[in-house]
Amino acid sequence: MKTLLNIIWLVLSGFWLFLAYLLAGAILCVTIIGIPFGIASFRIGVYALWPFGYSAVERRDAGPASCVGNVLWLVLAGWWLALGHIATGIALCVTIIGIPLGIANFKLIPVSLMPLGREIVRTGERFAATPGT
Repeated sequence: MKTLLNIIWLVLSGFWLFLAYLLAGAILCVTIIGIPFGIASFRIGVYALWPFGYSAVERRDAGPASCVGNVLWLVLAGWWLALGHIATGIALCVTIIGIPLGIANFKLIPVSLMPLGREIVRTGERFAATPGT
């Protein structure tokens, strides 16, 4: 079922969101300071390309630098990408078939707002990201 949802997602919104994340990542990688943000954008872009079957979990070993980085990300790129997810999610929720896709868009909003200190894992491996386990 998740493969079918991923294919429908890819056609309706995933490819365009992936391109938006690639654009944001390329712009952010222009400067040396923006490279960590660009890498986070590329990571989330792949998650936005194929979201069903994956989840974003918080990394326990993320330090205070990720908090500062998330604030910068929120101001520079995060809110634009979150607005894209909101608009796409509302448009997809208009039809019954699009409701799961709209919910997936809403699931991507927290990750698009604060990507640093998060890791993308398979849904069954939610707790595999915690160090020491």
